Amino acid sequence: MSAPTLHLRAETKPLEHRSALTPTTAKQLLDAGYKVNIERSEQRIFDDEEFEKVGATLVPFGSWTSAPKDHIIIGLKELPEDTFPLEHTHVMFAHCFKDQGGWKDVLSRWPKGNGTLYDLEFLQDEKGRRVAAFGYHAGFAGAALGIEVWAWQQSHPGREFPAVSPYPNEDALIKHIKDVVADASAKIGREPRVLVIGALGRCGRGAVDMCVKAGISDKNIIKWDMAETAKGGPFEEIIESDIFVNCIYLTSKIPPFVDVQSLASPKRNLSVVVDVSCDTTNPNNPIPIYNVNTTFDKPTVPVEVSGPPPLSVISIDHLPTLLPREASEAFSHDLMPSLLELKNRHESRVWTDAEKLFKHHVSRL
Repeated sequence: MSAPTLHLRAETKPLEHRSALTPTTAKQLLDAGYKVNIERSEQRIFDDEEFEKVGATLVPFGSWTSAPKDHIIIGLKELPEDTFPLEHTHVMFAHCFKDQGGWKDVLSRWPKGNGTLYDLEFLQDEKGRRVAAFGYHAGFAGAALGIEVWAWQQSHPGREFPAVSPYPNEDALIKHIKDVVADASAKIGREPRVLVIGALGRCGRGAVDMCVKAGISDKNIIKWDMAETAKGGPFEEIIESDIFVNCIYLTSKIPPFVDVQSLASPKRNLSVVVDVSCDTTNPNNPIPIYNVNTTFDKPTVPVEVSGPPPLSVISIDHLPTLLPREASEAFSHDLMPSLLELKNRHESRVWTDAEKLFKHHVSRL
């Protein structure tokens, strides 16, 4: 079977600078016989010319809607809000298989247009592990912002944390976070105490690595996973920490890790919650103390508490775009073996399983 044409659509989510394909992986696809069309984009971390240099074809912004029906549309975040039926095969994160808010409206567009959704969150290998995920960089970036917000609270009491922008590379981010945590720790005479739940997964490892690179000592980085949470929350240890980073992959209803009642504890030091998992609209969200996603323009949402310290939640659902170049390269590299199987996708287990899952959820509409 001849290789299909892949069409990389430009991301339209504000401040989303990542890309499902990079110049490196686009060249691999071209070398394997695929045709690769790249929509022009001013916000993508990779310049259009970087793709053109490796032989990809640049096409107009937003042209995926009029692309031939046999082209496979590849992207990351949600499509622009609309209702027209979707006729293409899309590879993307659709956030509609776990009963998220509005999931029926999102998913129903594909069967209306006889299109297909291959959801990137659910592409799995033969052992049931995701073939590619942004988890590591999500945890890394989430912990960085959590530490920065904690430092801001020490030096700017009562003032809202400002907007943040992506960093050109990891070294620049680490230097900045090391500086702010050192300044804040010197000001109050101690380091922050950070509790990471899901510490054994990709996301949790990223969060822990960021804490270490920020200069926080090991005794102040508490690493929890399923064994520590088995007894069921809410957990006093979270309340007694300064920063709580939630990195779990939620699959079912569990007791809350922290709730409004537990926040009233006189032992509370907690002043920053980073919900990297970002199951904000999931009815089983184990952090039921907030109900809105935050953005890079407005990174925190305050939680009403009875006394000091103030409490802020970070719930940005595309955290890895804080490090868009590294995050994109890592994700696209891991996705590449599966993308190379697209020409034989009807015999490839990764893609046939993804299509079965899509049809299962369509049957629930």
